[in-house]
Amino acid sequence: MKKKSRANRRVQLLAQSAVALVAVVLVAGTASAAGLYKWTDEQGEVHYSDKAPPEMPTKGAAVLDKQGRQVRKIGPPLSAEESKAKADEDERQRALARARDEQARKDKALMQSYTSESEIDLARNRALTTIDTQVKSAQVYSADLVRRQKDIAKRKEGYGSKPIPIELQHESEAVDTELSRQTILIRQKQEEQTMVTTKYDTIKQRWREILAEQERARIAAAAAEAAKAQNPPPGKPGTAASVRPAAAAANK
Repeated sequence: MKKKSRANRRVQLLAQSAVALVAVVLVAGTASAAGLYKWTDEQGEVHYSDKAPPEMPTKGAAVLDKQGRQVRKIGPPLSAEESKAKADEDERQRALARARDEQARKDKALMQSYTSESEIDLARNRALTTIDTQVKSAQVYSADLVRRQKDIAKRKEGYGSKPIPIELQHESEAVDTELSRQTILIRQKQEEQTMVTTKYDTIKQRWREILAEQERARIAAAAAEAAKAQNPPPGKPGTAASVRPAAAAANK
């Protein structure tokens, strides 16, 4: 049992040593892969370091690989005006990205809602029919109010120079107010009809644009695949480039 226990401890120590060795190799590889920083200070003296300069020099800095070749350029610090311009441009780009995301969301919802132009026309006609029914109902009601107005006017004339009863006066005011309200309602509904027509015309136009974009993307993808098939990577198994040398060798 003691021999077995000592053997297990040896195995554990060897495993721990192997893990430690791998960690050291990884750290060393990371440090060497990071390369060097090269910069020139205010006095014109050139500096090299495996760490970035604590403060960015006015002329910027360069990152070198293990062979001393420049792999990245770090620009000098920006002025206040340049910083503001960069911040404004970054914000503009973020706004554009948000707008693209929002348009993509709307386009997805649009294509999920309609599968053909006829469905868009059907939705538009349903909306217009509902509004048209409301307009006609308001027009019929308004015509009735106009008749009541005329009847009230005749009744008022019948009193001549006598005082008009307060009830009749209140009825006249109520009819005038309601007729004005219906007139406004009809105008609003007619404007709504125009808005609905414009809305669905815009939807149909965008629907056509999306289909055209999808078709262009499909054609471009097909062309890319065709070009790839005609110009395969050299030496790839099963391609003309690899078959021709084999055929030539066989002919010899």
